[in-house]
Amino acid sequence: MDVKAVMNEMGQKAKAASKELAFAKAEAKEQALIAAADAVWARRDEIIAANAKDMDFGREKGLTDAMMDRLMLDQARIQGIVDGLRAVAGQADPIGAVLAEWDQPSGLHIKRVRTPLGVIGVIYESRPNVTADAGALCLKAGNAVILRGGSESFHSSSVIHQCLVDGLRVAGLPETAIQLVPTRDRAAVGEMLTMTDYIDVIVPRGGKGLVGRVQSDARVPVFAHLEGICHIYVDASADMEKTRAVVMNAKTRRTGICGSAECLLIDRKFYETHGAPFIQDLMDAGVDVRAGKIISEIQGTTVASSSDWGQEYLDMIIAAKLVDGVDGAIAHIDEFGSNHTDCIMAEDDAVADRFFQRVDSAILMRNASTQFADGGEFGMGAEIGIATGKMHARGPVGAEQLTSFKYIVVGDGTVRA
Repeated sequence: MDVKAVMNEMGQKAKAASKELAFAKAEAKEQALIAAADAVWARRDEIIAANAKDMDFGREKGLTDAMMDRLMLDQARIQGIVDGLRAVAGQADPIGAVLAEWDQPSGLHIKRVRTPLGVIGVIYESRPNVTADAGALCLKAGNAVILRGGSESFHSSSVIHQCLVDGLRVAGLPETAIQLVPTRDRAAVGEMLTMTDYIDVIVPRGGKGLVGRVQSDARVPVFAHLEGICHIYVDASADMEKTRAVVMNAKTRRTGICGSAECLLIDRKFYETHGAPFIQDLMDAGVDVRAGKIISEIQGTTVASSSDWGQEYLDMIIAAKLVDGVDGAIAHIDEFGSNHTDCIMAEDDAVADRFFQRVDSAILMRNASTQFADGGEFGMGAEIGIATGKMHARGPVGAEQLTSFKYIVVGDGTVRA
């Protein structure tokens, strides 16, 4: 396969499709997504069979248990894909929405309205459900998309992509609006990163190696997060039972997602008064607790090394240390955080407000599991990723975040003095 030629042709087709999608009716996009959801469910056995091939490939490749969990599809997860497609379909169409409107003394009437970005390139690893999420959100926002799934999810993603194309066909929308790169060749990624004539923004979704390469090599603008180093700070005012429930869920529900808690910061006064039974809870669940001074005296913990701070484990491992109050937690997060998601367990409103004001992460939570760092849980239906930068999109990237805007200026023979 001539990868360069294939990618160039895909780029041309995506650009042409994006021109049509820019003015596609909201009803057509909704119809396409509902038909795609129906197709996914109708072909669920085929998707599971394709996923079995991917799982075999993943085992041969030596993927970790967490990565294998990301890769695996069963009927329940396929139902989740269907639900996500339907949720995005049911959202209000963002295109054409008036963001602001005003009159000027000059006689001009000005509106700022939401518009598509154009062509989105999505590069992702392992999780085949991203094929559906990314395709749906880009379509909803009036964008064409080129999807480059991970080599591990090649078969699963291919069948899911076919379902999306089925939906486009039913709605009479261009079938090239959602394209999947038809090769595992990594050269395709390199091509996408330099396709400035065709791709308007790249969204990488995967591990540090992938995202780091994209951020380093891309000539196209990038929405990305490099790591999900999520902290939970347990304040002196924290409720013990709430804390035990949240810490356990944040670490163990699914360790391989970017919202999994990786570091536990405990106020020294809280620890002196209450101890930390949630440390034992974690160990009882099979979590390796890499503990700093004092906490490492708990039998069964592992003494932390300097490399354990600022580490994204994506596994049954968590770092834990004592800090001096909320300011100690803020200082630690400033030094070791990744601006993704950080949580405070606190009943004191003033302390929580200080944390919210001074921690500069895309998502901040209070008394809630970091595993909620997900566009679907934010009511977006799905997400294309979590953006940790500060330009344009930040936090879960849903349909609205995949848009730009333009100004509509109306006069009546108006001239400038």
